[in-house]
Amino acid sequence: MDAMPDLPRQSRVPVFNMPSVVTASIVLLLGLHALRDFVLPDEWDITLILKLALIPGRWLASVDPDRAAEILSAASAAAGDPETGLARRAFAQYVVANPSASLWTFATYALLHGSWTHVIFNVVWLAAFGSPVARRCGPWRYGLLGLIGAVAGGILHVAIDPLSTAPLIGASAGVSALMAAAARFVFQPPPSFLAGQPWQRMAHPPLQTIPELLRNRTAVMFLGIWLITNFVFGIISLPLGAESSTVAWDAHLGGFLAGFFLFPILDRSWSTKA
Repeated sequence: MDAMPDLPRQSRVPVFNMPSVVTASIVLLLGLHALRDFVLPDEWDITLILKLALIPGRWLASVDPDRAAEILSAASAAAGDPETGLARRAFAQYVVANPSASLWTFATYALLHGSWTHVIFNVVWLAAFGSPVARRCGPWRYGLLGLIGAVAGGILHVAIDPLSTAPLIGASAGVSALMAAAARFVFQPPPSFLAGQPWQRMAHPPLQTIPELLRNRTAVMFLGIWLITNFVFGIISLPLGAESSTVAWDAHLGGFLAGFFLFPILDRSWSTKA
């Protein structure tokens, strides 16, 4: 229980009053994209994508080389203009010919983005929902939860679309995990104060259970809008880069589910040691 008011430090501008780890995460994502966009030659950037992005077809070709023909067929059947289709087939042939896959790509794909629109969209949501999680459980559990969300999103994406040779990039799955974690406590009613004193309150209110969330109209609306928009954006194309690209709704969902169900475990672990 806090003995003093839990107020923001007045020496910092409120709009930048984010936990240091969230600020560092945003700087990292923006810095990496700026490096790729303004500094690295195209050849190096392509090499970086091949090393860090998650490519489901590469994993399938590594595990089951006999399905190489299916991977090539899926790339040929994908919609797109003739020039894009030709590039997609050539890339699929490269993936099949070089099927070596690295485990780290289930996490490192989250460091790369397809455009400035893509990365800015993610860092805005990261600032909004990563901040309350970092304040509640500290930088290490914030980072662990984001990592778990990215890995879970990557696993679900590979499981649902194993023939795809489109590189999966973006921090959305990790951000979705933090968003789901924050949804477990940020939509609660204002805390009740002890003895009527506003500076005597629980340091961190308990997480809402699933039944409590379902009775919370604001939380239900948020979760419903999130699920619907991810479904809609997953079946249409969005201009996230130089050309239209589809949103990896399954990766978002995997990260969200991981954050929603695993955060209570991390939160209890933090609470027992606080």
